[in-house]
Amino acid sequence: MKARKGKFFAKGIHVPDNKEWSKDVPIEVMETPDIVAISVQQHIGKPSIPVVNAGDEVYMGQLIAKEAGYIGANVYSSVSGTVMGVEKRKNINGTLSDYIVIQNDHHYRKVDLEPLADRESATIKARIREAGIVGMGGAGFPTEVKLSPRTPVDTLVINAAECEPYLTCDYRLMIERTEEVAAGIRLLAKALAVDKVMVGIEANKPQAIALFEKYDDMQVVVLKKAYPMGSEKHLIFSCTGRKVPVGKLPADAGCVVQNVATAFAVYEAVECNKPLYERVLTVSGKGCVHPKNLLVKFGTNFSALRENCGAKPEAAMFVSGGPMMGPAMASTDVYTTKTASGFLMLLPEEIDVSEPEPCINCGACADVCPMNLLPMQIDFYTQAGEYDLAAKFGGVANCISCGCCAYVCPAKRALTQSITLCKQKLSERR
Repeated sequence: MKARKGKFFAKGIHVPDNKEWSKDVPIEVMETPDIVAISVQQHIGKPSIPVVNAGDEVYMGQLIAKEAGYIGANVYSSVSGTVMGVEKRKNINGTLSDYIVIQNDHHYRKVDLEPLADRESATIKARIREAGIVGMGGAGFPTEVKLSPRTPVDTLVINAAECEPYLTCDYRLMIERTEEVAAGIRLLAKALAVDKVMVGIEANKPQAIALFEKYDDMQVVVLKKAYPMGSEKHLIFSCTGRKVPVGKLPADAGCVVQNVATAFAVYEAVECNKPLYERVLTVSGKGCVHPKNLLVKFGTNFSALRENCGAKPEAAMFVSGGPMMGPAMASTDVYTTKTASGFLMLLPEEIDVSEPEPCINCGACADVCPMNLLPMQIDFYTQAGEYDLAAKFGGVANCISCGCCAYVCPAKRALTQSITLCKQKLSERR
């Protein structure tokens, strides 16, 4: 089906792609370290409950932690070997959570899920839940829950924008595993019981656009290159022209959004009986010696990624994910999860560590905010400890944490951190 141009939202920012280092590098399977540490909290919702103990022998693809509620996800072993125990280890953000530590025997003996009897909507959704699939664009929301909206929907929107600079893992999946991604998209549509499918791809990915144009059952929408084009609300508007009401979900606009990597994981779960225990991620940045797109098993230490791709001595910052929304890492001695889409090694020239200065109310942050908020007000009231006023005058509840405001702020205010703090404080009160 011939691609058509998408609508363009007025705000947001234009940032350098920096995708040239890895976009033409084929996906490579990374050798897994001798020890993996697999988090039981790789999703939004309650931590999963370990079902293995120290000394247990496990297989790759074996359930090791069971979902703890409706908003939860199963966790599977990414290797075969011996469980060393359940230990508290650091997450990327510095907090502690439980990790199931496994000694890898490097034999990769595996077990599969039981083959499905049919491909009906309920069966597909049950398999997605069983396989532990969550949104792999970064949010980590359980996919089966998202496929069961409380309001009627008629459109599936596939987020193939990959608007974060540096990241190319979704792009490589689209051009190397095109048929599998397309099959996963069809399964998602079947699970939702919708016929209308739109695949939003930024214009800087012409090869992916051409590959998906050949399918008659999905409409490719060519998106103008902008950030944050991959935001659900903006993607829906660009693809369908519909606006998601303030405080509402995409389903309230008749849409459900799913990521390319999620679609691929659904294909593997349904057609290959494979639970989710590995993913493709991008390792890049000017501080990286050999930028790559790697297929990595969950629980792999980021230090192993650093060693695999090489870090230049002058690398000054390491980031998990993309540079706009991904957190800077205090240490690379942490572990990959379902939502880890990238690992960046950045040189001093790629970052700004200037000390923040007083806000001059220039309004630059408000000018670019894609949600039409007042980030300077959120920052002002948050720094004063007036979190309710930050919500009232700044609109913090509607912030999507895209980082556009901090990117353009001439005073280098830590606006994203202020917004995150305000959300945390308001959540604690509730």
